[in-house]
Amino acid sequence: MIDTILTRLWDQLVGRLSNPMAFRFLLQPAVALTLGILAGLRDARAQRPAYLWTVLTDADGRRHLLLDGWRDVSKLFVVATALDTLYQLLVLHFFYPLQALAVAGVLAFVPYVAIRGLVTRMVTRYRNPASR
Repeated sequence: MIDTILTRLWDQLVGRLSNPMAFRFLLQPAVALTLGILAGLRDARAQRPAYLWTVLTDADGRRHLLLDGWRDVSKLFVVATALDTLYQLLVLHFFYPLQALAVAGVLAFVPYVAIRGLVTRMVTRYRNPASR
């Protein structure tokens, strides 16, 4: 049972890379990276620490940071979910809501979170070479 589910999940996820809507696997992460770069520059200007590290270690500020990140990527996440839902209905002829959310999360959140903190650190080190 579990093997069948995992095999189907893997086949469907890999199949998304070679379909007519595959452009979104480039476009959506590119938009997420752009949003992350802009947010990282904002963080550096405000002299805030790296995003992901602060989310993981600062319990008091976590909620605010998560809401800030959600504001940046919420529209992209909704579009990514809608496109994956459309793909599922057109190609798979069925709707798997958890797959749609997982794919949207990977396409929207992962690039955003990865680049935001990196940009903040790079800009901070560039502005203050003594911190190296």
